[in-house]
Amino acid sequence: MPEDAAYYIEGVRAGNRKAISKTITLIESALSGHQELVYTVLDSLLPYTGNAVRLGITGVPGVGKSTFIETLGMRLIEKGHRVAILAVDPSSAKSGGSILGDKTRMEKLAAHEQAFVRPSPSGGALGGVARKTRETMTVLEAADYDVVMVETVGVGQSEFSVASMVDFFLVLLIAGAGDELQGIKRGIIELADAMAVNKADGENAVRAEKTRKDYENALHLMAPRSDGWQPPVLACSALEMTGIDEIWDTVLAHRRKMEASGELFRKRSRQARDWFDFLVEEGLKEWFYGLSEVKSLLPDLTRRLELGDTTAMAAARQLLELVTHEYERKQT
Repeated sequence: MPEDAAYYIEGVRAGNRKAISKTITLIESALSGHQELVYTVLDSLLPYTGNAVRLGITGVPGVGKSTFIETLGMRLIEKGHRVAILAVDPSSAKSGGSILGDKTRMEKLAAHEQAFVRPSPSGGALGGVARKTRETMTVLEAADYDVVMVETVGVGQSEFSVASMVDFFLVLLIAGAGDELQGIKRGIIELADAMAVNKADGENAVRAEKTRKDYENALHLMAPRSDGWQPPVLACSALEMTGIDEIWDTVLAHRRKMEASGELFRKRSRQARDWFDFLVEEGLKEWFYGLSEVKSLLPDLTRRLELGDTTAMAAARQLLELVTHEYERKQT
């Protein structure tokens, strides 16, 4: 990789796709030697960010997320937008690489010069959400992509992670499946800024409308996420390209309300603080387990814990006290 920060900064600002890809690869790098360069690049790009619509999209496998995202993305390009997709893949347990291959699932969008599709391996991060997704969004916004979509794998805690980094969170549903089958729990419904029943076409149209009404009734029983916004439940067909414009109009209507009330600024500020807390906690954890004292004591403590010779509380306390005493000794 180039070691000159100017290569990445100037390349991203110029919209150079190769430079953008290399910048994202740099961000995703686990090599400690790359971190200082990442900080320099991101700090320089920060003034050019913040204007994009950040859209999170989730739904269980089979709901048609990729087809929906490609249809919506192509429609937005027709309207003059530049669209970036961060499709977070579950990682291979052995190699850590992406296994879904999003560029093969979004062929038209991936090939369009006004779009940028990035399959991003989760690397085992909680819920399948890539730890570096937030920084990657910064790069794409600085490259003047004005719509950034983040697709989740639709499992575990990934929905909560993505909802914490976007302005608008869309939950895709399919008709004819029960709540248990779709895995759409109350907590996920409460995250939604809108829900959309996909595949509302052909013989499935009647079932889709029934599903839409069922979820609409359910949402009316819940407190809205923000004042002045009741999450709507829409219907669409990514295959037939119906209902897509209505969904985008809903995203824009939500953004106008959020900007007018100041909620968009407050929401992004909260997200930044939460991300700061997370990074500090992760950094402290990495530092702690890297200490020689911890490395020496941890195997024995783990063995005793597994054998039932000590409790988790006692083992943790012993490890923390060791580090505290060693720190105090070095200070005196």
